Amino acid sequence: MLRSMYSGISGMKNFQTKLDVIGNNIANVNTFGFKKGRVTFKDTMNQMVAGASAAGQDRGGKNPMQVGLGSALATIDTIHTGASLQSTGRALDLGIDGDGYFIVKQGGMEFYTRAGNFYLDDQGNLVNGDGLKVQAYKPGTNQYGDVAVNVNAVLPATKTEKITISENLSAGSANNSKYTQQIKVVDEKGEEHKVDMHFVKTSDNNWNVYVNKNPFLPDGNLDSTVSVDSTLTFDGTTGKLNNTPTSPITLDLPDNTNQISVELDFSSLTQEKGATTALVNPDGNTEGRLESFNIGSMGEINGVYSNGQVNELGTLAIAKFSNSSGLQKAGNNLFQSSINSGTPNVGQPGEGRGTIAPGSLEMSNVDLSEEFTEMIVTQRGFQANTRIITTSDEILQELVNLKR
Repeated sequence: MLRSMYSGISGMKNFQTKLDVIGNNIANVNTFGFKKGRVTFKDTMNQMVAGASAAGQDRGGKNPMQVGLGSALATIDTIHTGASLQSTGRALDLGIDGDGYFIVKQGGMEFYTRAGNFYLDDQGNLVNGDGLKVQAYKPGTNQYGDVAVNVNAVLPATKTEKITISENLSAGSANNSKYTQQIKVVDEKGEEHKVDMHFVKTSDNNWNVYVNKNPFLPDGNLDSTVSVDSTLTFDGTTGKLNNTPTSPITLDLPDNTNQISVELDFSSLTQEKGATTALVNPDGNTEGRLESFNIGSMGEINGVYSNGQVNELGTLAIAKFSNSSGLQKAGNNLFQSSINSGTPNVGQPGEGRGTIAPGSLEMSNVDLSEEFTEMIVTQRGFQANTRIITTSDEILQELVNLKR
């Protein structure tokens, strides 16, 4: 048989495979997180007709003569380039802006996906559309696992134990000038109380601190009988504290029947030129129920409670591979690691990985114009190889007819 016939057959088989890949790409043009495929070819073995010869004294060298025996598949690649993000406005729709994959788990099997359309199951677990559990880091740990959002969660009340004072007291304030901030503190019973904190400048670099006490007489003069909770002495040059203020203090609550002991932290407070911008931030909170939750750009899953507190429930885990093209497609928008993909490098978003785009989904990276162009080229290539076979057949027919 003619070698050209078998070359044509190999070409037809290869172009059929390429058409299969193109068809799959077009079928998934609207599949979230889909990564398109690409086929490349290579020539197969070549039959040696005559070998090469070196140049001699009287004649030049001669190149080898070879006849190719067709083509073969070189690779079927998965192209992992990022695609555009489509805004959906849904809190559980997540896209990855950059490199990396979400981790989902079924039993002991881990899968990886770029499709971030997630849901909550009846137990509050964050899952994908097929029920595989999304993996996230537990708060304060380096271990990741299943993450659940308990919509009936209750954040217990915690007593105020520390009040942090930061920013600046104006060095230009006049003596006996007063700066007041009202704060809220929580007692052992979880009840909230409003408390005033007064800063009174007594000299150039000294301030007195009064918590829930009025340090002034009706005539505007400082009342020396009111006890000072803390005295602040600042360095006139650097503006930093020179002394260690009194702490903790016993704080009388407004109902006059209850007291709490609190620590006052002035380490971030300065006295410099400019406006007084001192901020007083107490810890502690009243009881609160989960009202909503959101996912931030760094993958943090935050629960928002009725008492105004925001509690981190976990941080999404993102896997990165040294060779993303080595991942093996597992169907259902999932990938599995393979021997050539490398071990997944798992971490939090932003640490050499992409960040999270909440309320968005990554589209397919299939370009229809490119796919249809490739389809035309593939069709013509297939037709050309069929011509090789029909032409070879006509030649064989002529050889058969020689006997007539």
